[in-house]
Amino acid sequence: MKTRFILLNTSHAGNVGATARAMKVMGFADLVLVAPRWANVLRREETIQRASGALDVLANARVVATLDEAIEGLHHLCATAMTPRDFGPPTLEPRPHFAALAAEHGQNANFGVGFLFGSERFGMLNEDVYRCHTCLSIPTDPKFGSLNLAAAAQVLAYDWREALGGLATMMMPTDHASAAVQEPTPLADAQQLAGLLDHWQQSLTDIGFLDPEAPKKLMPRLNQLFNRAQVTQEEIHILRGIAKTMSQVAHDRTPKIKG
Repeated sequence: MKTRFILLNTSHAGNVGATARAMKVMGFADLVLVAPRWANVLRREETIQRASGALDVLANARVVATLDEAIEGLHHLCATAMTPRDFGPPTLEPRPHFAALAAEHGQNANFGVGFLFGSERFGMLNEDVYRCHTCLSIPTDPKFGSLNLAAAAQVLAYDWREALGGLATMMMPTDHASAAVQEPTPLADAQQLAGLLDHWQQSLTDIGFLDPEAPKKLMPRLNQLFNRAQVTQEEIHILRGIAKTMSQVAHDRTPKIKG
């Protein structure tokens, strides 16, 4: 199973290095930074020092401009936001959620999981949280629940690795019998789902169901619906075909003005 750690608008270079270290000790290597404060953050002295030897993680890390680029190829997104939202994905504790996730998709090497960490200054934006399937809440002392970004990354990296079987299990010989299990139908990734939502937003506007001036929570709610449904790539094509037909019918029924 693919695992990616995504840091959004990180302002402290040391946290980037410390997160790389937290990832490496748990056997993870895919790190993506979205619009960090420092363009050269991966080469800054503080970053390298706090990485404490995890230089290969830094060397392979990517810096991108948008969240869409960061989540490409991922199927399940986990927000790490401490402040509860009145709307959005369910808030769950990491361990039971990871156990269920690993049990369902652990044999699928193509399934991608992303952990999103917000800015140290303002956390995660609502629109970024809405993109996620779940919001993780690490159990802490109710009188003091403030976790450093890299510390939170370390806790989640450990819990996720344990859910995947632990490092000792990873080093055991490969069970060739499991390789014969038929590959499941490929799920749509987060980028494909975003394209579907854009298509549906336009089609719903064309048929008069959605008022673009007052959309309220319709599109985020549809986002959550499709996340729960675990839409496959084939289903994406079907849903896009429906959206295309809706727009065509709406266009054909629009009165034509004759000159």
